[in-house]
Formats: sequence, structure tokens, C-alpha cells
Amino acid sequence: MAEYAAFIILIAFILDCIIGDPQNPFHPIRFIGGGIALGIKAFKRAKIKSHTAQFISGAVLTIVIVALSFAATKLITWGFYRINWWAGLVVEAVICYFLIAAKALKVESMKVYYALAAGDLDGARRYLSFIVGRETKCLDEKGITTAAVETVSENLSDGVIAPLIFIFIGGAPLGMAYKAVNTLDSMIGYRNEDYEYFGKFAARLDDVVNFIPARISAFIMMVGSVFVGSDIKGAARIYARDRRNHKSPNSAQTESVCAGALGIRLGGDSYYHGKLVHKPIIGDDVNTPAPSHIKAANRLMYAAVILAVTILVACSFVVRGL
Repeated sequence: MAEYAAFIILIAFILDCIIGDPQNPFHPIRFIGGGIALGIKAFKRAKIKSHTAQFISGAVLTIVIVALSFAATKLITWGFYRINWWAGLVVEAVICYFLIAAKALKVESMKVYYALAAGDLDGARRYLSFIVGRETKCLDEKGITTAAVETVSENLSDGVIAPLIFIFIGGAPLGMAYKAVNTLDSMIGYRNEDYEYFGKFAARLDDVVNFIPARISAFIMMVGSVFVGSDIKGAARIYARDRRNHKSPNSAQTESVCAGALGIRLGGDSYYHGKLVHKPIIGDDVNTPAPSHIKAANRLMYAAVILAVTILVACSFVVRGL
């Protein structure tokens, strides 16, 4: 698949730049989410008490959803390739376009920026609540900015670069399987009373599949900081020091690079569902977080994405030439 990945990745990226993430009932991630929701409903109806049985139930749901996502995408693309090679390529590229979210990440985070720039704190909190899991109602401008920057930097990997890497390796089917893992983690990968054991397999699988992409994303973001005038020395220093400052083995990889490149502090305690969650600090207070840092984070994000696309396209052409 890698020998054709250049065309697929380029078409998908261009579509994302032009259109962004389409909100319609036929979005493949909605089908994945619907399947997971059915599994959650069945799990709650069963009222399983045993922690072991809960874990096994979650593992079975995860394997089924990932396998079906891969198989359905494989069947669709195979069918179109059987009709015509170009038809297959276009359909596969369109499916891959649904799997990356660079423009959506920028558009949604910039809504927060524009609200802050207009002095509308309530509006900024509302827009922020659409893209973060923490409570936003008590955040001031600094807290809103920090949360928005964290979201942009963290989602660079699992929202854009990681899907591109899996698309390069295995085309749309593997890319869709990756997004299934990612969606499962976002829906059931919580450490709470409902999902502590049911979602554990999905959460750990998400950690595994993102382990290498998160570190590749961090390195690419670090290089990308040169092209947008950010502090690459600060990015490298904070990455070396703070890349493990998160309970997730992957989240602080890109967050630490972004914090160092912008010279701001990320992380720290936040409220989730009424509970205070203690989180390590990432970065130093070289600069006070301000709305302009949301714009800077998006510039850094796009620099990294363009670099990633360039590298993967070049690698595809190298593979074709071998």
C-alpha cells in the first residue's frame, strides 16, 4: 500500500484543507460511535458485577469494533478497485480524508481565540467546552488559553499525524482501524465507576498504538517550530524534561514540545465532572498564556502536519522506486 500512499495522503490532506471535517450522518466515525454505543448499552443492561467479566466484555467489544472497521473499509475499497483502479484510489482517499482533522482542530480552537479577542469570556468557555473534557465554567482567560493550546498540541498526534502514519502503512482499512481504537478510548477509556474495567483494554490498546506515532509527532513538531519562528531550543529542552509529565504515556510528548516552543506552562490541576484532578506541570512560565498563543499553536500544528505529509509522500515515492 505504501507505494500508492502518496496520492491517497495528498488527496485526503487537500480535501481536509479545503472542506474540513464534514458533519453529516454518513461520517464513518459516526458508524463506529454508533456500534460502540450499542455495546455500552448491552453492557449496562447486563449489569455485570465481576471486574474480570467487565474487562473481558470490554476487550471483546474493542476487538469486534476494530475488526469490523477494518473489514468493512477493506471490502468497500476492494470493491471499487475491482471496478476501476482510479475509482478505488479516489474512494480510498475520500475515506482517509474523513480520518484526519487538522482543519477541524484549527477551526474549533480559533472560535475560542476569536471569542477571547472580543472579550467574550462566556463565549470562549462555551466554545472550549466543545473540544475539551474538563470543566470550563470557572476558567479565566489564562486558563481558557492554556486548555485550548493543550488540545491543539495533544490532538496533533492522534487527530492528524497518527492516522496519516497508519494510512501510509496499510491504507484506509488500517487508518480506520486506528480511528476505531481512538474512538473506543474516547468513549469508554475512563477510570471511573462505570468504565474502570470495561474500558481498560481499549485504553491500553490506545496507548500502545499511539506510542510510536506520538513520539514521531513530537519530533516533527519540534522541527516544525523552526519554520514558524518558535523556540526550537525551548521545545527540545522542555521535551527532554517534561515529556513524561502525564498519566498517559503519550499525551505529554507533543504538549511538552508546544509548551517549550511557545514558552508557556501547560498542564496543572483541572476539574472533571465536579472532581479536582491533579496533573503535573508541563513547561515554564517564560510567557503568560494569552489568546495569541492559540494562533501560534495552530501555526505550529500546521507546520508539523505539512512536514509529516511531505515526509510520508517522499517515503511513498522512495518505496515505489525500489
